[in-house]
Amino acid sequence: MKYRHFLAILAVSQTALFSTPLRADDMSSETVVATVNGAQITMGNLIAARGTLPEQYQTLGSEELFNGILEQMIQQEVLRQSVGEPDKALQIQMENETRAIFAGAALENIAENAVTEDAIENRYNETYANAEPSREYRAAHILVKTEEEALALIDELNEGADFADLARQKSTGPSGPNGGDLGWFGKGMMVAPFEEAVEKMDVDTISEPVQTQFGWHVIKLVETRLQDIPSLDDVREEIKSQLADAALRESVERLVSEATVERVDIAEKDAVKDDTLLAE
Repeated sequence: MKYRHFLAILAVSQTALFSTPLRADDMSSETVVATVNGAQITMGNLIAARGTLPEQYQTLGSEELFNGILEQMIQQEVLRQSVGEPDKALQIQMENETRAIFAGAALENIAENAVTEDAIENRYNETYANAEPSREYRAAHILVKTEEEALALIDELNEGADFADLARQKSTGPSGPNGGDLGWFGKGMMVAPFEEAVEKMDVDTISEPVQTQFGWHVIKLVETRLQDIPSLDDVREEIKSQLADAALRESVERLVSEATVERVDIAEKDAVKDDTLLAE
């Protein structure tokens, strides 16, 4: 199947056209748009194929899109006919493709039913209705290997050394070249000892040495701010994704638990790598 994308998706069709162009009012999914050695290609086939195209093709003009998809389907049909009756390997591949298509359709239905406007608003209210603005911090740090090194740095800072210069010279962390600046971060974004130390600090002060799994930190709290509660529109896509993911997990787990699944104990699992079995 590695050549499945070889066909020219947007080639201009050279096939013969119907003598009388059909109007939109005359069309349905059953409308035949071409025949290949008697095999019909319908408008429904083209519409379904369009839905599987990469996003960059979806914005093409209607005529270019129509001709490109039709040409690809004509090429696919002549190649299909050239194969004749499918061998065992192809039959198995067709079974897998059919299973995947049905599973994909089921997943889309589950997600669509779960992501309603009411569900989105309810999730937003549950998450943010009673929420208070969260505090964010901007800090810099100098990371060293030992507590002794950290204490020596604090002595230098107390004597007037520039924090950013020391970070560039002494810090072993990736923020060192940037003067130790960590930018803005909120709760849960830093490891617990670091976060707990920052929360207790006043702006423009230096911490005592703080140990984490990365080493010893000397922290400078630069500034803080309150992060406003986001509007529904700000988090709509995030909520939609959360609702869909939760519904998909729950549905798949439920359907599997309700199904009669009998797994066969296969001792020779290397067989999954044996392509010759497809011919047996």
